[in-house]
Amino acid sequence: MPTLTWPGKSLPDLQPARLMSVADIYPGGSGYPNRKACDRLLLGDNLKIMEALLPEYEGRVDLIYADPPFFTNKRYPSRVGRDEDSRRPEAWLLGEGYADHWPDLDAYLDFLYPRLVRMHRLLSPSGSLYLHLDWHADACARLLLDEIFGRERFLNEIIWLYHGPSPIRTAFNRKHDVILVYNKSKNYTFNVDAVRQPYHPNTKKTFDSSRKAGFGKVPDLERGKVPEDWWYFPVVARLHNERTGYPTQKPEALLERIVLASSNPGGLVADFFCGSGTSLAVASRLGRRFIGCDSAWQAIHTSRCRLLDSTRAPFTIERGTDLSIPAVNGRLPVSVTGNIVRMEDALNLDYWEVDPAWDGTTFRSAAQARRPNRSGKIPVEIKLPVAGGKTCIRAVTIEGEQMEFCG
Repeated sequence: MPTLTWPGKSLPDLQPARLMSVADIYPGGSGYPNRKACDRLLLGDNLKIMEALLPEYEGRVDLIYADPPFFTNKRYPSRVGRDEDSRRPEAWLLGEGYADHWPDLDAYLDFLYPRLVRMHRLLSPSGSLYLHLDWHADACARLLLDEIFGRERFLNEIIWLYHGPSPIRTAFNRKHDVILVYNKSKNYTFNVDAVRQPYHPNTKKTFDSSRKAGFGKVPDLERGKVPEDWWYFPVVARLHNERTGYPTQKPEALLERIVLASSNPGGLVADFFCGSGTSLAVASRLGRRFIGCDSAWQAIHTSRCRLLDSTRAPFTIERGTDLSIPAVNGRLPVSVTGNIVRMEDALNLDYWEVDPAWDGTTFRSAAQARRPNRSGKIPVEIKLPVAGGKTCIRAVTIEGEQMEFCG
């Protein structure tokens, strides 16, 4: 079988990440303080993170969605401002996003190859990997996945179609991404009835007029059809209620089809390039457990805020000890009266949360307030589920820097 080689191709030996707790999050206080969190958000280099997860999760992850950098050689900042004019990008307030910049293709493959190998190890026998790329490197990735999974384990090449403006004038506009789907074994999960879609009205009319329209085959028009391997979903720029400002965010409908097809309720879904947290939010809403990882603090923060709207199950935030969360010194202008915490000045805040029984070790977020994605003001009061202990308040500024006050 043909394989892809390049100078320096190898699987490096590396030390697993050492993980430490950042917070236990109880969305809206649900389950606080005793419900154990099963879901995890991890800040760090995903190669070292996956190495650290292997002893516990090898062969146990049911679905991995991977949306890595595409080898575009661009840098993608995150929009952190609110109420801005979308037509004036020069006035946007920008924060940390991620860099998709490599010296050459060899360097990019050095990055991608060992991560795909570890994803394969983490997958359960019935698990699937959905690798989301575009024209820059999808052909190389196909050869790598053939090598890692076996060519016979290839399931689909899905084309995601979308519309949008383009500056290209010397070629056809590039308006699709490629999602390569591979299974760990022949006994893979695929819930065909969960992703059926209605037949087009014209198809129904055709069969109503002639039962021979399908060359002797009559479909179950009420049950619907299995989607083709080309999917049209609008990009997030056209979905105002989903936009977080994080770059290259994917639409929820795209991830919903993937999660429904290739995992079951209660199953474990992982995304090691989680970005804005679309896959995690969808997985949680559909009753799946999740592991999310990203090397950018802004991505973890965005995912946390997003999960507050999609789940009532507690989840943990952890980080590798080789990465730190951007912090800024300063006193938070807060007051605590009984079980009411009030933030006197929240103009520069994107998010704040309270642990009403701070034990000095694990921050347990029992109540949260965040700035709406599109417009509106961040709430300045939080009602606590309990009162009377040592209160600790954490806040994140719109620039992504964390502040803390424990009194």
